[in-house]
Amino acid sequence: MKKPNKEIERKFLVKNKDFLKPEQGLFIQQGFLSTDKERVVRVRIAGTKAYLTVKGIMHHVSRSEFEYEIPVDDARILLDQICEKPLITKLRHEIWVGGFLWEVDEFLGENEGLIIAEIELQSEHQSFEIPEWLSEEVTNDPKYYNSNLIKYPFKRWSLNPGVKKKLK
Repeated sequence: MKKPNKEIERKFLVKNKDFLKPEQGLFIQQGFLSTDKERVVRVRIAGTKAYLTVKGIMHHVSRSEFEYEIPVDDARILLDQICEKPLITKLRHEIWVGGFLWEVDEFLGENEGLIIAEIELQSEHQSFEIPEWLSEEVTNDPKYYNSNLIKYPFKRWSLNPGVKKKLK
């Protein structure tokens, strides 16, 4: 399924995950063919479907995005043989709040302990309710971009306090 060519999203850290039900999360495995900040190319398997996604550079809270469904077998080969390592693994939870869908990603593996919620909007200035289980906004902080979490996994941040400087 082709998505709109523009993605407008805001990301927040989750401070309380008590509301999440792990058995209801969708398992996602993804890797990157390119992590250049001007053109990120991602391969993702989400449940029983797979996608190839190309994203442009972030401008405030929006960027160009093109997503195409691909055969799962092709995605497995790309993830295993071509994508940069380590791969990103996470459980995605979908939660409706105030008429908006929040996608809450509970990261696993090298990024375990990191939980990020994102909301996709129709315009950059659209207002929405911020649920009480969120903390700071990280939309424009590159260290939280999935494409950077493969280079600087969350579990290693305490060992490398200069992560933020490296990603500017």
